[in-house]
Amino acid sequence: MTEWCDVIAVADLESGWVTRVRMGTRLIAVYDTPSGIYASLALCNHGGADLCDGYFDGHVIECPLHQGAFDVRDGRPIAPPAPRRMRVFEARVQDGMVQLRL
Repeated sequence: MTEWCDVIAVADLESGWVTRVRMGTRLIAVYDTPSGIYASLALCNHGGADLCDGYFDGHVIECPLHQGAFDVRDGRPIAPPAPRRMRVFEARVQDGMVQLRL
């Protein structure tokens, strides 16, 4: 069974950007986009770089290491050398908190 977990207050997000959050041993990237809040594992599945250090534009995060890019809404790779979808989490805002279903 999965449950919703608070990860960060909406007020603490970097507006229109990506915010790094630690949940236990996991690094999570939380994206503040024009269409809502999205989240993924923070490490790129190609070279292991921290996506939170990459360039973010609208719904696209670019890896800072090799410039592979992903759509944060569904994790699909949109620019090589990203080999496969990144791991994304269902996200919502509840009572001023970003919550993820883990």
